[in-house]
Amino acid sequence: MSQKNNEKVQQMLSSMSIEEKAGLMIHRAKAIPRLGIPAYNWWNEALHGVANQGESTVFPQAIALGATFDENLIYRVAEAISLEARAKFNSVGKEEADRYHRGLTFWAPNINIFRDPRWGRGQETYGEDPILTSRLGTAYVRGLQGDDPYYLRAAACAKHFAVHSGPEGSRHVFDAQVSPKDLEETYLPAFKALVKAGVESVMGAYNRVNGEPACGSTFLIQKKLRQEWGFQGHVVSDCWAICDFHKNHKVTQDVLESVALALKTGCDLNCGDAYQYLVEALQKGYISEADINRSVSRLLRTMDKLGLLSDEGPYASISLENIDWKRHDNLALEAAEKSLVLLKNNGILPLKKEKLSYVFVTGPNATNTDALLGNYAGVSSKLRTVLEGIVAEAGPEITVTYKKGCPLAERRINPNDWASGVTKYADVTIAVMGRDISVEGEEGDAILSPTFGDFEDLDLSAEQLEYLRRLKEGGKPLVVILMGGAPICSPELHDLADAIIMAWYPGQAGGEAIARILFGKTAPCGKLPVTFPTSVRQLPPFDDYAMKGRTYRYMEAEPLYPFGFGLTYAKMELLRFGCSLSGDGNSHVTVRAEVRNSGDKAGREVLQLYYRWADAPFTVPRWSLVEFRPLEIAAGASQPIEFKLPIDRLACIDPEGHPVLPQGTLELYAGFASPGGRAEALGSPAGKMVRLKRN
Repeated sequence: MSQKNNEKVQQMLSSMSIEEKAGLMIHRAKAIPRLGIPAYNWWNEALHGVANQGESTVFPQAIALGATFDENLIYRVAEAISLEARAKFNSVGKEEADRYHRGLTFWAPNINIFRDPRWGRGQETYGEDPILTSRLGTAYVRGLQGDDPYYLRAAACAKHFAVHSGPEGSRHVFDAQVSPKDLEETYLPAFKALVKAGVESVMGAYNRVNGEPACGSTFLIQKKLRQEWGFQGHVVSDCWAICDFHKNHKVTQDVLESVALALKTGCDLNCGDAYQYLVEALQKGYISEADINRSVSRLLRTMDKLGLLSDEGPYASISLENIDWKRHDNLALEAAEKSLVLLKNNGILPLKKEKLSYVFVTGPNATNTDALLGNYAGVSSKLRTVLEGIVAEAGPEITVTYKKGCPLAERRINPNDWASGVTKYADVTIAVMGRDISVEGEEGDAILSPTFGDFEDLDLSAEQLEYLRRLKEGGKPLVVILMGGAPICSPELHDLADAIIMAWYPGQAGGEAIARILFGKTAPCGKLPVTFPTSVRQLPPFDDYAMKGRTYRYMEAEPLYPFGFGLTYAKMELLRFGCSLSGDGNSHVTVRAEVRNSGDKAGREVLQLYYRWADAPFTVPRWSLVEFRPLEIAAGASQPIEFKLPIDRLACIDPEGHPVLPQGTLELYAGFASPGGRAEALGSPAGKMVRLKRN
């Protein structure tokens, strides 16, 4: 922060009354006209597109973006989001931004770890791996905030700090008990990475972490965030979380004690209404004016960086007329295509138009726009359902018919159902199944969920499976499109279908993207950012935050579909793979590989590099992702790849939470999915492993 800007902030602060200061610290901040400070709503959302501000580009949900394994793509998506947001803000001006809900402080990305696939909000994350989450989250922050050394195009927020991933129904009361090892190895790395990348704000979680409410945690906010990581931005509570201190967690007696705990710990901004008691808390001696000044100065700095305190900055001229909406539409299509994961293909895909005369499209999500969106979505006039995409791609020469066929859940199939009988006349049946945001998501939003948006099991619903059985009786090829934000784990479905595509919540261009993949205009290239177990029986209890038995890093059982897995139409193979330690063994590891596309069409693959220490003196993950690289390779071509990894990126975390570089055998694996026989059994090209000795 420049001396000039700092002096401006301090001068404003010294001119404010205590009531004016407190008025800035609630998410619906009050204006201070005499100082040129507008009324401002700090609460805005942009997880995968600008939300709640009218027409905007709706990109795929975050879990789908995670499936791209593509930092450059996430950067471009976030850049497009912030350009639209800034143009909308500029169109009404800072004085009217609150009235039109066009703020620039966005409470995204959600970088919690999707540690358990039963969590309904896992769709908002980039998956289960801390390295993938760190890299994609960092790309989002850089794209959203812009590259000016001081001013922000928009402000990002890393949430929910830090150990938070369900269950939704008890999020206001539970205490996440977590070891130092799991904290440093799994739950904190992405937050640390985003702080180092300059994220402007951090949001606390609802729950307690090892006894302390996350929004009032001395360990998380003071020790880790401020002291160890040097975070300079502001901390915001989750909405009404401060009142949970006394109402649900019972760590304080009343709202005044809760306000004091949150503020003294370092929570600068209250989403909710608890901080309306700040003045009373000051008068009664619970807090000092210095506590308030510390937080208000941080909030004023953010406002100044956004241009809310002046008309300065490089982003004031961005207008709605400047936005290349067509380019953003194309980007939404690119993101949707790269997010689709081909889980099975017995050769039916891609569909060949010259061999088709009749296509039957069915299923509860074929015409369901909710299945395009996901949580925290904006609104778009360009939503294209899967049915619309297929009809457009098939063209007038091919007959396409549609019947919904069955519900998402909660109603048995009519025994006299005749829609499934159509399959015997069709050349191929495309069944669009899965879930939508009415049955999975955040507490209170998933209105048809009896479990607050979470899952008791991971199967496709009984109604949908029964319907698919009937469809298969027709004897014709069956292609299943799964939509939703969490793993759908039905081994029977894998056996029934000839091809399966996990389409997530693919955004406004989802229908077109799916159709282009089906008919071979584009090849699938998405990778699973979360493990699909065979059933919940492979998982520890949902409310157990220990990582033992969870995710590909600690799960011993063979999954249905492994982390990093995804098929493609191209014929990729790993030709060679070699690694070498630097001379002293303490500097870096050089990794060299070559990937060849032996097919007749260009394709995209994601080369993934994993490591483990075979003889570490304490428990370490089975494997850990350390590097990944999306590759575009022409037909018949090869591409060499080289990584130079600093040795400290290969450290292990000991039981006390400290990074350690063991002596002994380092194993490195390169491939197109996480290590294990399941990926290759499903048709993924074989990977390769090397061993190095570090003495």
